[in-house]
Amino acid sequence: MAKQQRQLRYEWSDISYFLQVARQRNLVRAAQKLKVDHTTVSRRIRELERSLNATLFKRSKSGFSLTEMGLRLLQYAEGMESNANSIINEIGIGDTDAGGAVRMASMDGIGSMYLTQCIGDFNKLYPSIHVELITDTRLLDMSRREADIFVSFFRPQGKRLWVKKLGEFKISLYAAPAYFERHPMPMRREDLDDHTFIDFIDDHVYIKENRWMSDILRPVHTTFRSTSLMAQYIAVSEGQGIAMLPSFVAAHNRELRAVLPDLFTMRDIWISVHEDLLHIGRIKAIVGFLEKRLETDKALLSSVQGKRKRAGG
Repeated sequence: MAKQQRQLRYEWSDISYFLQVARQRNLVRAAQKLKVDHTTVSRRIRELERSLNATLFKRSKSGFSLTEMGLRLLQYAEGMESNANSIINEIGIGDTDAGGAVRMASMDGIGSMYLTQCIGDFNKLYPSIHVELITDTRLLDMSRREADIFVSFFRPQGKRLWVKKLGEFKISLYAAPAYFERHPMPMRREDLDDHTFIDFIDDHVYIKENRWMSDILRPVHTTFRSTSLMAQYIAVSEGQGIAMLPSFVAAHNRELRAVLPDLFTMRDIWISVHEDLLHIGRIKAIVGFLEKRLETDKALLSSVQGKRKRAGG
């Protein structure tokens, strides 16, 4: 006699509640995604934990974070979600793109002033895939699934990460015409000692790859510091001083003038994804898009004043 199959101890549908809480880290936001009341989400999570006899989340004032058992379940839950989405692809019902949300993380500058435009163009090709962009100054732990995709200036380290270098970008000195109404254009490196600079706040730089000013000089006079590259860009655009800006940032203001263009440094652009997510269609779609996009944008990323080139992927 065939061995009787062991009966499930939990509800299949509770897995979708678990996935949303794991991704949103908040009952209200998860409820909004699921289009139910947050009390329903709370009840279903408690029932799933009771059924599995496991604590899946740590509850705190800042939200829900996965326990070790929750991280283990997440691997299986995402596999279940992927298989469910594959039914649409394999059987041919509707669009080949099953859609869904992708959480991408990056630093403020490249996130706001480069990736945002890339995401806009991506959405035109894949309207059913919704990208959520996190910009953060701290180091994210991709092994704990703090994001689905991480775009960074450094090669991330972590267990079971797929990591690839997408390209590189140039960082050069820039100033606005308003600044040169009060100061002469520097002609030699030594002339920079007489000028004022805009830079990061040293003790708030948590990623050493953001310390690009020190690659080429130590300014004598710094008039403005900020943790935000966006704030630095606004300050230099208003003529407050000279700043080191990535090429993709300077390209937003064609009036900015390059200062001593031979003085520059370079940074790599890396993309990383947890290995368990690589098979998911929406993850593959955006990774492939970014690989092609950065290849297309080589001129923008590597020149002192690259021309912005629109690309659909």
